[in-house]
This record gives sequence, structure tokens and C-alpha cells, in this order.
Amino acid sequence: MTASPVVALRKAIRARLLMDGALVAALGGARIYEEAPRGAETPYVLFTDAEMRDWSTTLSRGSEHFLTLAVISTERGLGPALDVAQQIVDLLDSAALTLDDHELIDLRFASMNTKRDASGRFARVAMLFRATTEYL
Repeated sequence: MTASPVVALRKAIRARLLMDGALVAALGGARIYEEAPRGAETPYVLFTDAEMRDWSTTLSRGSEHFLTLAVISTERGLGPALDVAQQIVDLLDSAALTLDDHELIDLRFASMNTKRDASGRFARVAMLFRATTEYL
């Protein structure tokens, strides 16, 4: 059975981020989650929204992805979360990643936005990336 291209892309991104000692240090550990554990210490990185579209040609099956990673922080001000987000952008924009059952054609940073939750306790810096993949 072929791995989902979304799962393969997320797995490769997570592995790439965890290989960077400076990012892991800034997070205070390997805090990169699909779903944050209850009571997780901040800052952490969270895989959030993902959208996949058909990107096939007559010669190969492919997918276009829009995926969002978010830095979650409880620090006052957005500066520290923005610094971590920039580290992630620097690590992933145009990165050559190896995916299970798929080939990464392109991975690009698209946009970033910030917001606080209604209570004002959590700051969120969301980064949108666009990727294209082909099935092997």
C-alpha cells in the first residue's frame, strides 16, 4: 500500500526540523506535534491544516499540497514565536526532502500570519507552505 502523500510530506518535514539542533534548542526539545499533548509546554510546532489537490499529468500521478505549520507560544509578545517561525521557513523553503513512496518536486514558503486566541494566552504564528509531489 502506498503511503498518503500528505503523511509522507509531514513525516519528511518533521524529520528535517528535528535534525536542526538550533531549532530543537529554541523549542526546548523535540516539540513538533500532529496534536499537542494536554498541558504541552510552549513553544511548540503544530501541523495544522493540509489541503491536497490532484497535480497529475499524462505521464505521472502527482499532488499539489498546501500545508500549515504553526508555532504556539505563551510568551508575552510575538518576537520569540516569530523567530522560531523564521527558523522553520529557512529550513524548509526549497528544501530537498526524501519522502516515502513519493518524490518531492518543490517545497516553497507561501505566507505567514499571527494571531492570539480569545483569552490572549496563546500566540500563534502560522506558516503556509506549497509543495508538489509525484508518486513513485
